[in-house]
Amino acid sequence: MSKQRRLTTEEKALEINLKQDIYGSFAEIGAGQEVAANFFKAGGSSGTIAYTHSAYDMKVSDSMYGKCSRYVCEERLLQMLEKEYATLETTLHERAKESRFFAFANTVESLNYHKTNQGQGWIGLKFQDAIGQAPNEIVMHIKMHDTSNKRQQEALGILGVNLLHAAYFEHASIEAFLDALTYRLPRSRVEIDMLRVSGADLQYLDNRIIALKLVKMGLTDATMFDQSGQVLQPTTALYKKNVLLMRGRFRPMTKVHVNMIEAGTKLYLDEEDVDEKNTALVLELTLKDLTADGKISDTDFIDRAELLCSMGYTVMISNYLKHYKMIEYLSLITKNKKIGVLLGIYNLQNIFDEKYYNTLNGGLLEAFGRGFGHNIKMYVYPALNVETGDIYDLENFEIPPHLEGLLEYMLKTNKIASIEEFDKKLLHILSDDVLSKIHSGVSNWEEDVPESVMKAIKFYQLFGFREEKFTKPSIEA
Repeated sequence: MSKQRRLTTEEKALEINLKQDIYGSFAEIGAGQEVAANFFKAGGSSGTIAYTHSAYDMKVSDSMYGKCSRYVCEERLLQMLEKEYATLETTLHERAKESRFFAFANTVESLNYHKTNQGQGWIGLKFQDAIGQAPNEIVMHIKMHDTSNKRQQEALGILGVNLLHAAYFEHASIEAFLDALTYRLPRSRVEIDMLRVSGADLQYLDNRIIALKLVKMGLTDATMFDQSGQVLQPTTALYKKNVLLMRGRFRPMTKVHVNMIEAGTKLYLDEEDVDEKNTALVLELTLKDLTADGKISDTDFIDRAELLCSMGYTVMISNYLKHYKMIEYLSLITKNKKIGVLLGIYNLQNIFDEKYYNTLNGGLLEAFGRGFGHNIKMYVYPALNVETGDIYDLENFEIPPHLEGLLEYMLKTNKIASIEEFDKKLLHILSDDVLSKIHSGVSNWEEDVPESVMKAIKFYQLFGFREEKFTKPSIEA
């Protein structure tokens, strides 16, 4: 059976226009009124559009929505959605008995005349899935990569129609929704680096899974969420901040991870150019670290997310396998603020492995120039040599002779340092061993993780933990 033909943008707009119970408003700031225009052009728009407007003048915008620190930001978008939806409810309260209201809004900075900026903006939709029900909300941030203002406006118009149509007709699953949302909009045109949903009709959609899917489906290279599971837009969350980054699998978080974070954070905050009040600690999971047996398990991902969030950490998901690419990405956001990277000695060995950079014309030197030429410092945590029982650290770091000069340069220019204050008694702990113990029902895994982690694993039944697997110890007076 052949696949059903997909609707064009005009057909999607017309299908919505012909639905007599879908009724709402469009408020668009920046990049024209391309979304509303698509509904007008499709025909039958009087059955769908209550009104449209665009408050380009800042004073007009402030008078309508209130003061705002910036005009292209999430705060302004939420003000717009709240105001426009409330207007529909109060002005058209009689129609509420027969209509599913929606308020569509965007505030966008498109490419300027001199092409010196990055087209980007916020798009949102507040809508009723059924008559009389409380509204749901969808909020997203986009980056536009077309090289002309006209093309960016066109892309925004397509995306807006896709959003409205997917919200009403195609939210059965995250994959279906995202596929419908980005139809006719390849990554080369539009990047979605943050998307959040809320409301009773969308409560089955986990925003952390949405963040994962954005990266997995190639819609962006990185996104993040905070300790409450709230999805964040990286540029907004980390803009001009000192960032301390730790990459890992965290499957699960162990006492070694915590010791590394505590000791490394202390060193990082002692740096002269680091402001503690303007610092963000970010734990990063790459797609590679989330992949097992050739695929990514949503359940396994959520287990790790639940654990890290329960400990109060902000989590980033990225498709940046190489360290230098992540540093490049963060440097653009932080605007040359100090970036710290916590890593184990064996991870450093990978960074100095020339095979790691076979795809670069300039090889290892190009990667080091692109990544570590920025305001960055690596804090290296030692490991235990299981054969000899010796500590493996920067003092006896094994490196090819022709790269010793590069290591020496990085040490002398303050781009790398050893974490000296570590707990040697913890170095035998490995996440894979802890995970095996949990799976096999061996209770001494509890000794290898912080108490909060142990409680979280048991409470949320993470990583396959089941109480019945374990022999409960007798309680003695």
